[in-house]
Amino acid sequence: MNNGRFAISLHILVLLDKAKGELLSSDYMAGSININPVLVRKELINLRDQGFVVSKEGKNGGATLAKSADKITLGALYESVKSAHLLGSHKNDPNPLCEIGRDINKHLNALYDDTERKLISQLNQQTLADFSARFSN
Repeated sequence: MNNGRFAISLHILVLLDKAKGELLSSDYMAGSININPVLVRKELINLRDQGFVVSKEGKNGGATLAKSADKITLGALYESVKSAHLLGSHKNDPNPLCEIGRDINKHLNALYDDTERKLISQLNQQTLADFSARFSN
């Protein structure tokens, strides 16, 4: 997941939590994150599909949290945006005749899966409310 989606999505959710139910526009959120509003809208679609936010289209539209921040775990958010192993992936097929090469991918995948399970377990111990409380209003 080395693509920044978790950080962007968490930033969006903290903004929405701090807005206390007020609809926030993608332009406003993009200004805070310092990215293009199109990228914010893309993440909002995923966050909406995952049940984290609700959105309203139109001139006075925007997004807000779909549920209380204390009901959203950071682990659930991570799982909703991950696209690959946290530690990356192998881009080649090692030599199957080599003692190491023939089994390296199997062992790397096991290592990656174990590491990711531990990360998700740790993230599940913290809610959006916990993380959002780190920021003053």
